[in-house]
Amino acid sequence: MDWKLACLPLGAALLLTGCATSTPRVGSFVPRTGDEIVVAGRYVHTGTRVVLWTDPGGYDAYRVERHFAPLNEAGWEATAALTNGPSSPNRYNLRTGNLTPEEIERVRNGGWDLPTLQKVVDQFVLHYDVCGVSRTCFNVLHDHRGLSVHFMLDIDGTIYQTLDVKERAWHATTSNTRSVGIEIANMGAYAKVAGTPLEKWYARDAHGRTYIKLPDRLGDGGVWTKNFIGHPAHNEPITGVVQGRTLVQYDFTPEQYQALAHLTAALTTVLPLIKCDYPRDAEGRLINHKLPDEQLEHYQGVLGHFHIQTNKTDPGPAMDWDYVVRTARQLVAPPAPPKQATRLRR
Repeated sequence: MDWKLACLPLGAALLLTGCATSTPRVGSFVPRTGDEIVVAGRYVHTGTRVVLWTDPGGYDAYRVERHFAPLNEAGWEATAALTNGPSSPNRYNLRTGNLTPEEIERVRNGGWDLPTLQKVVDQFVLHYDVCGVSRTCFNVLHDHRGLSVHFMLDIDGTIYQTLDVKERAWHATTSNTRSVGIEIANMGAYAKVAGTPLEKWYARDAHGRTYIKLPDRLGDGGVWTKNFIGHPAHNEPITGVVQGRTLVQYDFTPEQYQALAHLTAALTTVLPLIKCDYPRDAEGRLINHKLPDEQLEHYQGVLGHFHIQTNKTDPGPAMDWDYVVRTARQLVAPPAPPKQATRLRR
């Protein structure tokens, strides 16, 4: 799939649905540029590669049948008969927070518009998937657990959108109604490297550089970029404290960080209640544990799954929150005014 950057600066073109300067002819095709996400039915440019659920090779959370099962075994009747399979044919439902009964009746019949959605969504939740690649993540969430998430971010920086942001995805319990969620491909954080999946998923090449070693059973892992070899942003594993536990995690790839910053910039611009910042303590440092219920209730911005639930540690100690927020802010910052030429005195 070919893609290119948005034809206008991100901050100036987020709500535009295309770059054509004239009306297309009736019956003509108007292709996506390949960097758009869908928010309340509208294309929003991100400046990074996005594969939608409507694209070839995309992952469709609207489908009732299992994505990876043979067609004659994928339908809901066969799925419902599975032991420990999905309990509902739907993996998502309706956002209702901050809406009046009249608004709920309107939106549940397909009446979502951007201003209404902007009243409801105020959090962007970051997860690691403990699956390693996005294809496996969708398999686990959709086919086996009956859950969903709006976005998945693969090791090569490809973003997959599985649902319109207007939907209430099932990814973060008490924050589902008000949040957008992303599963970032990463094997997670543990008390040690030895004897954990980290030991099998990461190796050193002939030059001593750490790389992501996909298990043979996954083949190419479904990674969009052919022959891609992912390298953590740091060669050594990162150690840090989350939920009071000291954990070790290999960092996300530079491609993931860049794509995440672009997506964060787009979401915090088009959904302005999502502040482009993370939870901080009085000294301005990242809060590395669940937020108190009252604080979580009033929090608006980017946050981790561990800020919502005490039994979660994602996105882990390796996440470079400052890079994501700083880069996202730079992407949407207004251009600096041109400098006036200094006139020489005669």
